[in-house]
Amino acid sequence: MIYLDNGATSLHKPAQVYRAVEQALRQCANPGRGGYGAAMEAARQVYGCREAAARLFDCLPEQVVLTANCTHGLNIAIASLVRPGGRVVVSGFEHNAVTRPLRALGADIRVAGRKLFDWEDTLARFDEALKPGVDAAVFTHVSNVFGYILPVEELAGMCVSRGIPFILDAAQSAGSLSLSLKKLGAAFIAMPGHKGLLGPQGTGLLLCAAPPKPLLFGGTGTASVEQQMPRELPERLEAGTLNVPGIAGLAAGLRFLRHRGVEAIFREEHRQAMDCARGLEKLGMEVFAGAHQAATVSFLPPMDCEEAAALLARQGVAVRAGLHCAPFAHESAGTLETGTVRVSFGYDASGDQTRGLLRAVSKWNLPGK
Repeated sequence: MIYLDNGATSLHKPAQVYRAVEQALRQCANPGRGGYGAAMEAARQVYGCREAAARLFDCLPEQVVLTANCTHGLNIAIASLVRPGGRVVVSGFEHNAVTRPLRALGADIRVAGRKLFDWEDTLARFDEALKPGVDAAVFTHVSNVFGYILPVEELAGMCVSRGIPFILDAAQSAGSLSLSLKKLGAAFIAMPGHKGLLGPQGTGLLLCAAPPKPLLFGGTGTASVEQQMPRELPERLEAGTLNVPGIAGLAAGLRFLRHRGVEAIFREEHRQAMDCARGLEKLGMEVFAGAHQAATVSFLPPMDCEEAAALLARQGVAVRAGLHCAPFAHESAGTLETGTVRVSFGYDASGDQTRGLLRAVSKWNLPGK
């Protein structure tokens, strides 16, 4: 199988990730719940993951909260910054993991920037929208549908200069684009463990620079006599038993990335995405590609998108079709009625993958052939 759905999850992990998960399953008990060897080994694995993330994302280990996924982290961050009915500025490319929690709060959502691959438009619209009375801003680093890399450093600077806290959704960028909690000045950065960070599903990270509100309440292994959640991070946000095998695998993925280098990974992902876009255009597809693009390419085939993805699956190529849980992005691009076929490369991006996809598409019984 040619796997090109890394925007959903990284299916193929480095070998050390599999080993770390199995070792933790065999050797780790519950961290913070005992002083015996297996519990202490679990605590070491958990803290090792925090340290690895802190080194990669330029923050303190205690600012690294372990979550179940990126959506979990975004819900914590949004609930921490946005009051019910509060005004929030978002980009025109947000995922439902951002927009649904905001809707649940009854937030006044202001959408800023609808033009794909257009930094000038994105910055101009945010400049207009970031006015007094805005509670927070939330924006994705990379569109999960189109691979558009937003100008996050400039957007962050706008927010910081105006005293507006912001949340960065790094679901599609963590592991392939450089990220620094300290330099960006974000209140929170949320990311999944199972995509570009190459960890198992059921893992995620929330980097916290602002005081958070707990989403879950329960045992933490500390301050058990108190009936409030601890004030200190990360315990304040980590009620209940952690996914230690997943966390051990995530730590192995983070160390792999640090060794390989996220810049090197991005270079090859981007090269293949651009080759893919050019090849699909030559085959007559309508392709969404442009400047400031990451490792994801969407296109419109001359048939229903779900039908095209199913046909590719039968040809041994795994992609995703539909709205990708991001109706705002499709509304911005004018594809809300059709959806798109999405091709998303990962750390193992190669020319063989690109050629395999293009070869499969070239065999379709297209009009005019």
